[in-house]
Amino acid sequence: MTTQHIETLIIGAGQAGLSTGYHLKQLDRECLIVDGLDRIGDNWRRHYDSLRLFTPSRANSLDGTPFPGDPWAFPTRDEFAAYLELYAVEHDLPVRMRTRVDRLTAREVGGFTATLGAEEVTCGNVVVATGTFGRTPQVPAFATEIDPHIRQVHSSGYRRPSQLPDGPALVVGASHSGLDIAYELAETRPTTLVGPDRGNVPLEWGSRRFRAAFPAIEFAFKHVLTRRTPMGRKAMQRLRHHGVPQLRVKRHHLGARDVDWITERVVGVAEGLPCLGDGRTFDVASIVWATGFRQVYDWIDVPLPIEDGWPVEYRGVVDSVPGLYFCGLAFQYCFASGEVNGVGRDAAYLANQIAARTAARAPAAA
Repeated sequence: MTTQHIETLIIGAGQAGLSTGYHLKQLDRECLIVDGLDRIGDNWRRHYDSLRLFTPSRANSLDGTPFPGDPWAFPTRDEFAAYLELYAVEHDLPVRMRTRVDRLTAREVGGFTATLGAEEVTCGNVVVATGTFGRTPQVPAFATEIDPHIRQVHSSGYRRPSQLPDGPALVVGASHSGLDIAYELAETRPTTLVGPDRGNVPLEWGSRRFRAAFPAIEFAFKHVLTRRTPMGRKAMQRLRHHGVPQLRVKRHHLGARDVDWITERVVGVAEGLPCLGDGRTFDVASIVWATGFRQVYDWIDVPLPIEDGWPVEYRGVVDSVPGLYFCGLAFQYCFASGEVNGVGRDAAYLANQIAARTAARAPAAA
């Protein structure tokens, strides 16, 4: 087994991991970014084909590289993936793809050991940048009881309508992805959406009113709705556990395509069909579970405190485990933390924390 030592290991080469690497490099701190996927940007390319970012290009720049093109356009998933690749090359970031971290343990001399297959990397600091809401799909346990003739797919595995059989479709979960997918499916088949209505932002995304209001929205998301304010802490709980209001696709858009939106929950199975609490069932050809993701940290073999499924941290710093950090979490500091235009500030904060800690511990243990 080969062993390498690095000052800071960053796990995840999405926008959070790359931005953290950029800010560490600006401070002349050594780091290595690893990711188990094949290419930078593949975490975006694996989403459904029609996905576009919810923020316009003017708000999708990472520090040091403006996002190209029309500032009011909403980039596709592939355009943003290409931007991340460009960002890594332009700033010569030390990225190793196809490198999965199987286990992270604490070292007796301080710092951590990351096991990557037959290789080990020791480090003084670790930044976990593995996704805003996690990458492990959530599907209810009773889904295994549904008639096997009904095609089931989680939103993470959905790409386009043609991958589903003809016939009525059921989308479970009124999240952003659920709204997007239900709207898209309704072009070609009868579609039902089931899930609570989280409210509505009363702006048509991309409209002139949206453009006029966006600077104020951006300011509120970055400076008002933070973990320092009562309003922000309330928004944090809502966002992390209940989702956000309708943004681009709204109820009237779904209505125009005859989507039947039932604001209840699928709670079980009756005679092989998904059913509501009142016993109503759905005789459909396919089900898309837009039921979100969960954070899974069973590979982190250190005493990481978890509360309500989330690591206990403040601004990404885990005080109880010195040297362990997170970047890119939903509401890491503010509402914008999970968006591209907010991750840079979080990454810069962490880079400064890491640099100060490393300087205080110098010379670092090998």
